[in-house]
Amino acid sequence: MKKILLLSDTHSHIDDSILKYVAQADEVWHAGDIGDLHVTDTLKKYKSLRAVFGNIDDDKARLEFGLHNRFFCEGVDVWITHIGGYPGKYNQAIRQEITLNPPKLFICGHSHILKVMFDKKLNLLHMNPGACGISGFHTVRTMLRFVVDGTQVRDLEIIEIGKQL
Repeated sequence: MKKILLLSDTHSHIDDSILKYVAQADEVWHAGDIGDLHVTDTLKKYKSLRAVFGNIDDDKARLEFGLHNRFFCEGVDVWITHIGGYPGKYNQAIRQEITLNPPKLFICGHSHILKVMFDKKLNLLHMNPGACGISGFHTVRTMLRFVVDGTQVRDLEIIEIGKQL
């Protein structure tokens, strides 16, 4: 069993309101738009980190992290990418692969809109944690946390960490 903290769109921002939840997780997953690598360097000091780069990330982030990160967490096939779309409207760049080889858990960021949906057609769970940074059009900073237990994703929680500054 692993407790996961899922965040995205930090845009170079990390603070104690985020780190409080990092301390409670076993792993942190970042769905892109990291900004300054100080964010991921800080996260790695506390917990194991899995991340992808996003469209605002520079060459340093792109050298450290991939466009996609596909892996197994316990018995769950996970795919993280920054610009992925959502059920029925997946990004054209990944549409063929996700249709031919869908993961059990598909994670993306980019929109700054927290969204969790089950894709009945592909039998996968889609998650977008919204944005926990202080840049962008979102008004409330959000993250997700959940448990991966064997082949199950359970105990999903929305974390609102306050108004955007």
